[in-house]
Parts: sequence; C-alpha cells; structure tokens
Amino acid sequence: MTASAPPPDHRFTVPPPLAALLTRLPPYLGSLLLVTGLNRVLARQLPADVGAHLNGRRIRIQVRDAGLRFDFRGQDGQFRACAPQQNPDLTLSANAHDFLRLARRLDDPDTLFFNRRLSMEGDTELGLVVKNALDALELPVFDPAQWAPSAVFARLQRLRPFAPQRPGHGPR
Repeated sequence: MTASAPPPDHRFTVPPPLAALLTRLPPYLGSLLLVTGLNRVLARQLPADVGAHLNGRRIRIQVRDAGLRFDFRGQDGQFRACAPQQNPDLTLSANAHDFLRLARRLDDPDTLFFNRRLSMEGDTELGLVVKNALDALELPVFDPAQWAPSAVFARLQRLRPFAPQRPGHGPR
C-alpha cells in the first residue's frame, strides 16, 4: 500500500495537541528566534526607505492554528524582539501553512488576503508597506531543501575549522 500525495489544495493545520504545547512556550523566546531568522534572510533585502518606515513600529505575527504570537519592532534596519504589547501597530495573522507558502513565494500576500487566509489589522499604511516589501522580494525567503540533513551537514562541514593535528597523528 502506498500513500498518495495530498491534493494540491490540501492545507496543513497544526494539530490541536501540538498547538496546546506550543502556546506554553515563552513568547519572547519565540520572537527572538523569529527575528534572528528575519534578520538573516529578510532585513538585508529590504530597501532603506522600508527600513526607515518600520523603525520603531511594533509588529505582531500571529500563527492562528499554532496559537503562537511573535512580537517585534523595526530598529535601525533590523528587527528586534520585544515583549508582547497590548496594541501593536500591525498584526499579521494566518495559519502556519499559509505563512510557509508566503515565505516560499508559492502564494502572494494579495491572494492570501483576498481569500481571507491572511489578515492585517492596525495601521493600514504600515500594512501596505509590509505587503509591498514582501511582493518585491526576488527569491523565495524560505526553501525547505536548505534544511535537509545533507544540506545542513554540508554547511556545517564548510564552517568547521580544521582541527589541529596532534604530534605523531598527522599526515606523513
């Protein structure tokens, strides 16, 4: 018996027991992990005027099906984690599947928004700046192939410094 691939419109949903576990994680830690990724992948691609518009602005990303919220702000062209705020300037909400499709550039923000799979609440102008910045990105932001064990191992091997040889154990 072979498993068939899910239909193209199949949307993964975080199972409720996993979501219940994820909601117990410290919110600041999750925000810190998210901004680390955003700064490595996204911040360097943002034009200076977008960075300036984000400066000091508080943004929340809410992953509905996982029960997660990530709070951060723009600061000097980078993203900085912050404690959850009562009223962020902008809240982007979607399920994990839709955020992943957005990051992989399989769907654009307009499609998700008009299909009511992505919502933006708060400062409309800031929401448009974020949406336009996402639309302008050239490459997929997230490629799952780069996290395959072989790809991760290859990157680690390139980063690993050569170990010094102990006397009598090196090549002759």
